[in-house]
Amino acid sequence: MNFTLTPSDDNAYQNALDEALLSQETAADDDKIDLFLVEADYALKYVNSPYTLDIINDVGLTQEDIAGQYTYTQEIVTDSNGAIKGTSWQATPGLFAYRRSIAKDVLGTDDPAAVQEALSTWDKFYEVAEQANEKGYKMLSGYDDSYRTFSNNVSSPWVDEDMNIVIDDNIQAWIEQTKDFSDKGYNNGSSLWDPQWASDQGPEGDVFGFFYSTWGINFTLLGNALETPLPDGVSATGDPDAFKEATEGNGIFGDYGVVEGPQNYYWGGSWLCAATGTDNVELVRDIMKTMTCDPEVLQTITKDTQDFTNNVEAMEELAADDDFASAFLGGQNHIALFAESAKGIDMSNISPYDQGLNEGIQTAFKDYFNGNVDYDTALDNFYTAAIEKYPDLKRP
Repeated sequence: MNFTLTPSDDNAYQNALDEALLSQETAADDDKIDLFLVEADYALKYVNSPYTLDIINDVGLTQEDIAGQYTYTQEIVTDSNGAIKGTSWQATPGLFAYRRSIAKDVLGTDDPAAVQEALSTWDKFYEVAEQANEKGYKMLSGYDDSYRTFSNNVSSPWVDEDMNIVIDDNIQAWIEQTKDFSDKGYNNGSSLWDPQWASDQGPEGDVFGFFYSTWGINFTLLGNALETPLPDGVSATGDPDAFKEATEGNGIFGDYGVVEGPQNYYWGGSWLCAATGTDNVELVRDIMKTMTCDPEVLQTITKDTQDFTNNVEAMEELAADDDFASAFLGGQNHIALFAESAKGIDMSNISPYDQGLNEGIQTAFKDYFNGNVDYDTALDNFYTAAIEKYPDLKRP
């Protein structure tokens, strides 16, 4: 089997995939695409196209095979005719990861129940930001930290039936909150994935917490929290003695906790799609069935990686397991919180344009947040870039 890896920056992955799919019919058998990945922000683009196969009628999975999955993970890859055109091994509910030591200083406690009560609404979240500022801390690292919590709770899609771009009230609320936080010094002015954002999660960081979904906590946050990488062969799910020795005094391991935060949300996710024209349907079916439908495999993935996987029963079992805990999160069973959060995921307002418009509005408004342009200029820059990327769209 051959794997092709393409980064997603500047739409590079979709551009390369589109080119390959257009050549699928005439490609040699060994050059044909069998499986490809899509993410939530652009899944519908491929789901509502002739380039993806129905996983039930074409690939051969059964309704019984997929019965244990979280319903939303099927809804997002269901086309306009009701055909399911992909399947995922993961579900991606989000939480708020907070520094326990900072919470103790600001709130007088690091107990998750008490911290959740203090952050249970956006108004309360703002109050804690004020308290944190008085103590010399930032509430968030930068401009984008809370974006997905707002954007994945919108009341309508980015694009209406007349192809007009629609800025939802929840997106507007993110703009207003972020501008206020930026002007008052409640964040460090960072952007997702930049060095400042990463260092803010480490031992020298002064940030109260970070919005993260399942993949982010056990991979990105864990890595950023350690001063030095774990030695080869040492992991959070390996030899506990070796892991304890490697992490003792290394960064702020164990100083993070997680709570639901002010609003239920999700962030990200990847789906396996079978490409029309594949000459390896049986192999595709076997991979999909094993990787996304087998509860034992999925629970093992969670135990090995601490990620949250796509089987309700398997996750509920771990959520109720008193012995299952994350050492990185100070002994919390984060799967219990994820399992509860997953029940509230609503993807009914996604559109094929989400990746470009979500990225575009964050990029355009950074200049507004840092004071380089006014609101109207930032908005105009957003519309201009959006229509350049998607010429079929219109500004209202």
